Amino acid sequence: MSIDRQASSLLHSFNFAFEGVIHVLRTQRNMRIHFAIAAAVLVAAVAVGVDRLELIALLLAIAFVLIAEMINTAVEAAIDVATTAFDPLAKLAKDIVAGAVLIATVNAVVVGYLVFSERLVNRSSKLIDRLRDAPAELTLVALVLTVIAVLATKAYTGRGAPLRGGLPSGHAAVAFSGWMAITNIVGDSRHWFLISTLTLIMALLVAQTRVEAGIHSFLEVAYGAVLGALVTLALFQVFA
Repeated sequence: MSIDRQASSLLHSFNFAFEGVIHVLRTQRNMRIHFAIAAAVLVAAVAVGVDRLELIALLLAIAFVLIAEMINTAVEAAIDVATTAFDPLAKLAKDIVAGAVLIATVNAVVVGYLVFSERLVNRSSKLIDRLRDAPAELTLVALVLTVIAVLATKAYTGRGAPLRGGLPSGHAAVAFSGWMAITNIVGDSRHWFLISTLTLIMALLVAQTRVEAGIHSFLEVAYGAVLGALVTLALFQVFA
């Protein structure tokens, strides 16, 4: 085989590999979410100035998640081609690769927490100091205002029912409003960052269920999350 033919073959191999990545990005919503989070994490890593070893840990964790998601997609596609009838072993294989994605994701979350926790605590201390002395009643008011903002937006856009569908997601708005409020309430505790992180994860799970159930699009959930968090933050900023 000539050198030109070898180079052409190698180029085609890279093209096929990139086509595989692009296909997964086009067809798999979870992969797009993972890519967006990965980009945000890398930008945050540059912003806070992580060292080389921390960056290596983040890159490995990100690669682990993306590879697991691609393997999951490939296995599911292969199973769907191999059988059209329900097969317990096929379901088991899909569950196993989905579990691999879950393990990779949890690992990435833990690595991210270990890398960013101390830096975020230091950078956020001034904000928390301003919020933590606010009266607890603001939490209830913030939740009520969030619900009012959601209903007003749905009335304006004319999309969805008050408690289902449309722009924005009310469940996501309330969940992220609660996250912001809890962050304020536990601000005087030395474990506030851990509690805030766990609450944020729960809020993200609420948002994910709305998308997974097909009730809301990712944009509607994201809009609701930002709305709830900002309404609550603004209220505490003004009245704290």
